[in-house]
Amino acid sequence: MTTISACSSDSKADGTVDVVAAFYPLQFVAERVGGAAVKVTNLARPGVEPHDLELEPKQLAGIADADLALYLKGFQPAVDEAVEAEAKKTSFDVATVQPLDDAADGEENGKDPHVWLDPTRLATIADQVAERLAAVDKDNADAYKLGAVKLKIDLTALDEEYTKGLQNCARTDIVTSHAAFGYLAKRYNLTQVPISGLSPEAEPSPQRVAEVAALAKEKGVTTIFFETLVSPKVAQTLATEVGARAEVLDPIEGLRADAAPGEDYLSVMRQNLTKLREALGCR
Repeated sequence: MTTISACSSDSKADGTVDVVAAFYPLQFVAERVGGAAVKVTNLARPGVEPHDLELEPKQLAGIADADLALYLKGFQPAVDEAVEAEAKKTSFDVATVQPLDDAADGEENGKDPHVWLDPTRLATIADQVAERLAAVDKDNADAYKLGAVKLKIDLTALDEEYTKGLQNCARTDIVTSHAAFGYLAKRYNLTQVPISGLSPEAEPSPQRVAEVAALAKEKGVTTIFFETLVSPKVAQTLATEVGARAEVLDPIEGLRADAAPGEDYLSVMRQNLTKLREALGCR
């Protein structure tokens, strides 16, 4: 997988389609669907939390020059503003593929953007990305369609692994530091219990922490999950209080800066499955 951290004008010179992806899951889809025919720029650097992304002038220019800009409206305000100003006719809001679910976080209202954590929804997005690429580059339309089909095969296999792996579990409640796992929970019949809301930096109220602690004790929760790109302090404190352990569950908003070679959406999702099976006592 190729990660390009700065925008480039070379793509049009060498015949490839210039795609800007607002954050990692969209980069993953574009690279898998587009293959060698596309050059993908990820606006969010590995290891950096993408919610509060601030764009540099060269990134704004890259959005304006791109053949296709992929983003998810409402997830990154700076990207929304830049797309509206610079790339309205060449952009694709992946949130339009299917209606976003309401966030179920106990503290704030809003739409949950984390659709990529349901592999079946990501497959639907991939189909639409293939259509958008084909509209830009008709000569490679069949290749884009094939790329989407191959990706869908991988995502279907992943979905089947999750369905089977989470079918017979002692528990179904997952306590998370951030309300990022609603789509995953819905798809696999789990219950997400977030400590804080949609914003990973938001501090939960003492009342909310007490509510989650009481529920965790009542349900026999053994693991409190926290994210890769934000502080684990609240989750670790709660884990100590309820006699559980704190563990990473990755929302895959971006890859870690120290990600292993070859690590991608599929491998991180499988790491998450292993951790969920252990936390939920699955057979």
